[in-house]
Amino acid sequence: MPQEDSISYQAVKSKVYKLIDALVEGDKTEAEVQESMRRWWSLIHPADRPVAQKYVLMVLQKSNTSLGAMSEGLVAFKEFKAVREPASEKPPKLHPVPSQSQFSSPI
Repeated sequence: MPQEDSISYQAVKSKVYKLIDALVEGDKTEAEVQESMRRWWSLIHPADRPVAQKYVLMVLQKSNTSLGAMSEGLVAFKEFKAVREPASEKPPKLHPVPSQSQFSSPI
């Protein structure tokens, strides 16, 4: 039986930030981060889960607010206004290709 984790705000913040850092650094994929969170969640005693959920949501909200503030701060600089947002590493969603007859050349 796995050992159950006790919950503190600092422990939750540390876990979330480590996973964010691993994702940013490319050490983990989104799927690996999600799996890490599932494994971590399973170690939390069911009675502690409401508090853990509250702490996770608080950390994610503060992180999201911080990222928003940084993004807005960068836009305030003239040099950053013309720069495009970085391209996503995710492949684009594929759309159905129209039939070849529409694009056939008369040559």
